[in-house]
Amino acid sequence: MTTRIRDVLDVLETAYPPSFAESWDAVGLVCGDPEATVRRVLCCVDPVEETVEAAVEQGAQLLVSHHPLLLRGVNALPADDPKGRLLHRLIRSGVGLYCAHTNADTANPGVSDALAARLGLTVTGPLSPHREGADTGLGRIGTLPEPEPFEEFVRRVAEALPTTSWGARGAGSPRRLVERVAVCGGSGDSHLETATAAGVDAYVTADLRHHPAAEHLARADVPGVSVPNLVDVAHWASEWPWCEQAADILGGALPDTVEVLVSSCRTDPWTVHAHGRATESGRKPE
Repeated sequence: MTTRIRDVLDVLETAYPPSFAESWDAVGLVCGDPEATVRRVLCCVDPVEETVEAAVEQGAQLLVSHHPLLLRGVNALPADDPKGRLLHRLIRSGVGLYCAHTNADTANPGVSDALAARLGLTVTGPLSPHREGADTGLGRIGTLPEPEPFEEFVRRVAEALPTTSWGARGAGSPRRLVERVAVCGGSGDSHLETATAAGVDAYVTADLRHHPAAEHLARADVPGVSVPNLVDVAHWASEWPWCEQAADILGGALPDTVEVLVSSCRTDPWTVHAHGRATESGRKPE
């Protein structure tokens, strides 16, 4: 039985309906012939030089990425432009590119389900549902098998996700017991209020900024308000578990003649981590 790109797209778009994507997003088939035969698929977070080369070298006919290659409109894609070079490389090599972005973020299961599973959480529902009672939406809320101190939970997060220079950073009392957790793969500081309203003990996401995080934690001093501790991880690491999820969905639906692989390329842009001189709280560094 011959499997074509369109057959793979049918599986992907059943799991991650394009209608779930935000209006500003760019999801779907970027390049490739829907009628082309597929024998190997590679799943990744970022369509960048490393993953494109991996797809070519591993003999894939389709690269499935989470992040879009062309999120903003362009008028030209010459081969001497970084994104144009990638697109030309894909086309010349006969490799299609498909992107599932915010539709994969909100689907059930989706990006945050994969993150929650990595952390050992039992998911109870979305953090920000599409509508009341829906099981789709951004982020997930889940519970740990048993409560554990926050400092142990931060280590759990670090050990569960791929290693990055960013690592896992925790904010809040190290000894606070954590049992109920909210997660949001990708940039999630716009959901700090939602996580607080959900009454969780900790919130795991990526790209937390200084001021929103500090202002969030300051609310712990407000009577009657309980704010979750925060865990900040690398954007790429928070979404990488989705690659395994997508590969499992494709592998379970496509014939055995199609091999589905997960990219091992670490495409997080941060490559160096260093600690500066330690300072005492409240004292300026010398």
